[in-house]
Amino acid sequence: MQAEDRGRTWRIALLVFVTACIFWLGASNIRLLVGYTLLQTGTLNFEEYLPPDAEREIFRLLSIISLVVIGSYAAALLSSGIFLATMPFRMQEHGWLMISAILFYVFVPVEAFTMYLDGKMIYLEFFTTTDRQVFRELFIARIAALSGTPFIAGLCYYTIVALAIFQPMKKPRTA
Repeated sequence: MQAEDRGRTWRIALLVFVTACIFWLGASNIRLLVGYTLLQTGTLNFEEYLPPDAEREIFRLLSIISLVVIGSYAAALLSSGIFLATMPFRMQEHGWLMISAILFYVFVPVEAFTMYLDGKMIYLEFFTTTDRQVFRELFIARIAALSGTPFIAGLCYYTIVALAIFQPMKKPRTA
């Protein structure tokens, strides 16, 4: 690959990565806010005041939002790999970038598992006529998945944003 093409490739990959992360993290937050309207505060018990049709609509919204999350995470994962492979920066000189990459990739199995559960919900929503009890069980399984590891992953993703902004552990250039 020529130097000019390589320079253009890492810039495009970075643009795609940042855009996909904005959609992915934004949709994840929306899914969190919408999902927790189903539950009593601080518990895994469902709210009793919600009528079944409203609850079913919330599950439909969660399925649609999960489509955005899965698609944007896949784009972020792919573009990050391309960026890291073609970027001109050396990880030894940019410790913030290395830590960001580690934090991002260490949670890929967690995201894959939770996306599997989201995929089941999407399938049930769009391709079956399942009752809300199945959605309730799947929703609780999704929230309780891996004993809170997805929440820790979310905190790490926001740490990556802070690392990208402040860029600690960056070796100063020598003249």
